Order: sequence, then C-alpha cells, then structure tokens
Amino acid sequence: MTATADRHDGYSVSVCRDERAAVERLREEIDGRRVALITDRTVARLHASRLAMTLADNGLDVTTTAFPAGEANKSLATATSLLDWLAGTSLARRDIVLAVGGGVVIDTVGWVASAYMRGVPYINVPTTLLAHVDAALGGKVAVDHPTAKNLVGAFYQPKGVVSNVGYLRTLDARQLRAGLAEVIKKGVIASPELFEFIENRYDDILAADPQTTAFLVHGATAVKCHLVARDPYERDLRRPLNFGHTIGHAVETVTGYGPVLHGEAVAFGMACAARIAERRGLLDRRTRTRLTDLLTAVGLPVVLDDLPVRIDLSETVGALRQIRKIRDGGLRFVLPVALGETVIADDVTDREIRAAITAEADRPWLRTG
Repeated sequence: MTATADRHDGYSVSVCRDERAAVERLREEIDGRRVALITDRTVARLHASRLAMTLADNGLDVTTTAFPAGEANKSLATATSLLDWLAGTSLARRDIVLAVGGGVVIDTVGWVASAYMRGVPYINVPTTLLAHVDAALGGKVAVDHPTAKNLVGAFYQPKGVVSNVGYLRTLDARQLRAGLAEVIKKGVIASPELFEFIENRYDDILAADPQTTAFLVHGATAVKCHLVARDPYERDLRRPLNFGHTIGHAVETVTGYGPVLHGEAVAFGMACAARIAERRGLLDRRTRTRLTDLLTAVGLPVVLDDLPVRIDLSETVGALRQIRKIRDGGLRFVLPVALGETVIADDVTDREIRAAITAEADRPWLRTG
C-alpha cells in the first residue's frame, strides 16, 4: 500500500509601481474574505496602517496587529503571540492572513499561517528590497532559534505576492544595500545579464529610482520563480539559491540575529565562497574580483573588517559544525564557477573555511597544491 501526497502550488506575483495598483491587486486576491493583517511596528507607521484603512474603505473586514521590528523578533515567542492573537479574531479557515513587511515579517507570518488551523491562506506584501526579491517568494517560512537560523519552519506557499516598489523609497541606504545582496546573488547563480545590470545601474538602484527598481525586482523575481518551480521543496535543483548562506547564516547566529543584516551576512558569505572556489581552481580570479568589487562598490562586506560587528572565528566555525549536525553530517557549499554557473561542494574543510573568512581584501588567493 502506498499513500501519496504530492502538491503543486501556483500563485500570482504582481510587481506594482504604486500603492493604488497594489490595492487593486490585493482586492482581487482577497475576494471579499476577512483579512488579518500582520506587520511590524516600523512598517505599521510607514505603510501598513494606511494600507489597512484603504482596504477597509474598499469594504473589506480588516483586523491588524504589529510586533516589534528586527531579526531578534523572528522567534518562537513572537510566533506564539501571533497564534494567540489569531485565536482571538474571527478569522476562518478560508480567510486571508496578510503579511506586510520585510523578511522578518514575511518569514514569521508565513510560518504562523502554515500552523494556524493547520494552514490558512496568506498573501505577502513585501516592503523591503530583500523581501521583494527573496523572502516573499518560494514559501520557505521559518523562525530563528538560538541553535541556528530558520531552525523551526516549513515549506508553505503564499496565495499570492503583491509587490509595490514605491515602498522602497522609505528604506534607508543600509537596508537597500542588504536587499541588493540577494539580487547580486541571483545574478551570480543564474543571470549574468542581471549581474551586469546591477554593475551599470547600482547608483540608481541605491537611490530607489522607481523605473530602475521595478526592472530589478522583475528580473530577480523571474530568476527565483524559475529556480523554485524546478525544486519547490529544495531537494536539489534549488540549492544554488543558498549561495552565500552557509557562512552567512553562521555569522547571523553567532552575532545574535540583528547586528549583521541578513543581506550583509550573505554578501560576506558570497565573498568567502568565491574565495574557496578560486583557491580550488574552479573560479578565475577576474570573476571573483568582479564579484567582490561590486559588493564593495555598493557598500557590502567582503572581509571581516567590513562587518558592522566583530565575529569570533572559532564560534563561527563552531556554528557551521552545528549546521552540519542538523543536516545529518552534510555541509553543502554553493561555489561559483562562472557568472550563471555554480557547483555544490560537500567536502569543504574547516581549514578552507577559516582561510576564506580571514582573507584580507587585497591579498591574492593563489592556488596551492
């Protein structure tokens, strides 16, 4: 006897230039159902309170709540408080949870939606660049744990994603840079054209020029949707999206989820992975330098001294060992071979990791026998 449970989820992704267009798409997706809008306190003040009122003015039943902003609040404690809040609302199983915010909100709310009533529909409304191009897409939802980042989570796809690139104008420069790290990542793993676009237009991107950011979000969204469609449960083909995340997640863990933004940690992790690839003879020095030069040009960290806080090397390697343990002894690195091409390596040693983390910006990485 065999039980099967294959599931194929599809959902619309809309990239809008302004809130009016976003509201129209949301009304279509919500289709008259009750809405529980969840955000953080910063986004509530900037966007979500106004969005909730606009939806209510359009005849929708909207209940809202907000939790404190920041990666430190992407936690089981926050998720539990949100589940308690939902239990006190009139939300029914076919109603809509609306996640309005950056990666912390979207990851946390998505996991809460996956658990409440064994799964209620949710729609992502990203407000940061990182959320537009990464967190809102793909259904990887989770909260952090002191042991490891994203330790408690699920694969649970949204009902839809409605992006308003106009929200990006309220982001500070650091948040824009952090989000841009995830787009650079997508350029390295799957789209040399996207990488070159960022090289040529990063000043306009960091100025949040609407036309430029709309093109950027469209391009990055297309890359991620393509990779997710090939491997929705990250069994193998989707793994290139983890480029930079192996060391990046360890950095976030040892710094306590907050002092180093996710995009900053990923940028540092990409630089480290590129150095490992170069030292192994997989990546030529020109391409590795092209990557680190772009990361540096947009203000992202590529060496230890660039990080906003100091990290302990032994603790970071120890965090990687813990990740290896969680993954049943495996620690897979995504290593770039060329722009648009990567390989997966499961034999990277602690020595290679230490050398990559402690490398100096201008020290040539020569192949060693």
